[in-house]
Parts: sequence; C-alpha cells; structure tokens
Amino acid sequence: MQWFFSLTLLGFLLLFPPLASATGLEFYQGLLTKIMVYALAASSLNLILGYGGMVSFGHAAYFGLGAYTVAILMREGVTSAWVIWAVAVGLSALLALLIGVISLRTRGVYFIMITLAFAQMIYYLVVSFKQYGGEDGRRARRPEFGLFELNDTTLYYLTLGVLLAALYLMHRLVHSRFGRVLQAIRENESRALALGYPVFRFQLVAFVLAGAAAGLAGVLMAHYTQYVSPSLLAWQQSGHLMMMVILGGVGQFWGGVLGAAVLSLVEEVLQDLTIHWQLGVGVILLFIVLFAPQGLAGLLRRKV
Repeated sequence: MQWFFSLTLLGFLLLFPPLASATGLEFYQGLLTKIMVYALAASSLNLILGYGGMVSFGHAAYFGLGAYTVAILMREGVTSAWVIWAVAVGLSALLALLIGVISLRTRGVYFIMITLAFAQMIYYLVVSFKQYGGEDGRRARRPEFGLFELNDTTLYYLTLGVLLAALYLMHRLVHSRFGRVLQAIRENESRALALGYPVFRFQLVAFVLAGAAAGLAGVLMAHYTQYVSPSLLAWQQSGHLMMMVILGGVGQFWGGVLGAAVLSLVEEVLQDLTIHWQLGVGVILLFIVLFAPQGLAGLLRRKV
C-alpha cells in the first residue's frame, strides 16, 4: 500500500510541470519547488533532532549560508553551478563541524542556546556585509549548469532529483549501524557510553551531515527565489524548520517531508484568508502536539 502511494505520488510529481503548463497553473509548480526545498531542509533537521535527540535551534545558519554562497560567488564572477554547489555544501559542513565541536560538549538547554547563539552570530555577520546587501539582501542569479538552462521547469526537476537522492541516502543512513547507534544514544547516552560507543564522534558526524544537507537546501532556495536576505539565517527560520519537523513527526522518516508540505500549504491558504494567519498556524500546531504527538507521519502509520 505504501509503495503504491509512493509511486503514485512520484508519478504525479513527474507529470505535474507539463500539466501545469497546459492548464496555466505554473504558480503551483513554483509552490511545489519551494515545498521540496523545505522538505530537504526539514529532513536534515529531523536527522539530528528526531534520530539523534539534538535540539538544534540554529539550523538556519547552514540553510542561509548555502543560499548566500550562491549570491556571493555569482557576484564575484563564479558562474559554474558545480563549483558553487561544492563550495556551498563544503562551507555549510565546515560551519556545522565548528559549531558541533563546541556545542556537542553541552546538553539540554545549554546546547539549544549555544546553537542559537552561533546562528545569531552568523546572522549579524551577514547583516554587516554591506557590499553584499546588508539588511536588504541581494539578488542571486542562477548559475550555469552547462548541459541545460536552469529555468523554472528544470529547477523543479533538479530539486525533485536532489530531494529523492537525499532521502534515499538518509534512509540508508538511519537504517544502518550508524543510524541504530545514533538512536541508541538518543534513548540512553550513558548506556551507549558504557557499551564503548564514541558518542561524541557519532553525534558530530550526524551534525555535520545535517548541516551539509541544509546548506544544499539553501542553494536550491537561492536558485528558486533568485534573492537572498538575512532572514534566511534568522532564528525565526530555525523555528520554522522545527515546526515542520514537529508537525510531520519528530523521528519519523517522512516527518520532514510531510511537515514541509502541510505547513507550506496551510500558510499559503491562510495568508489569502487573513492577515492573522500565524494564529491559525499556531492553533493547527497545537492540535497536532496534543492529539498526534508523533506528528502526521505517525498518525498515518497508525491508520495504514
């Protein structure tokens, strides 16, 4: 049943661009592209939050760094997408390594506050770069891929392909020995230490992988919007990603994807209905937390 649903959904996503072009629904193609970008970012957060028990409130730092790398390198004359992607993912992974080495030595609320502090430091650093737009942000042109032009349709398929590849790798990771040890550390860190597992090393590797994936999502977001601003690195963006994970299901593999899809669609609908749309989003999130603590993915699993 799940395989049938997955294949049907994949077929719909593959066929949607020509259908949207034929029916004049190109707006929804762009909306689906944005959802897929957020699905990648939320899934990367779910890797450390849901499977590793690391409540990071600074995940937007890697997301925003990936996006800003595109804008900065394009401004400096680097137009090759392959170079830009490699640099963006590498810088995001390096930043996650530096933050992880320090923050993973703490626990609980201290870990949350340190990750938030680092993210805010990166935020204010970007704001201070007046040559790159400062508080106003700047334009981020789409780079050259060589084999094809990166228009809206090719970006849609590129984002879909990246998301599917990332989800496949994450699935293999969380169901591997590494993933099982990571979940064991989440459940009982002291027992994992007693069994001889290098807890810090496992957590740091997961932290770096999540940061790299979030940076890649930031690259795709810059391609989608063709504009970057400091809001991509703000703590509100980290909270937005965390809301997606909670809504979809913390520790549920499809939690990031479901949360990104539902939250993005709800926001889109409520923004057209009222200026107080944040209140509606808050009420929906409250109901999910109270009546479906495992999120939408857990709710669907119980019904299937």
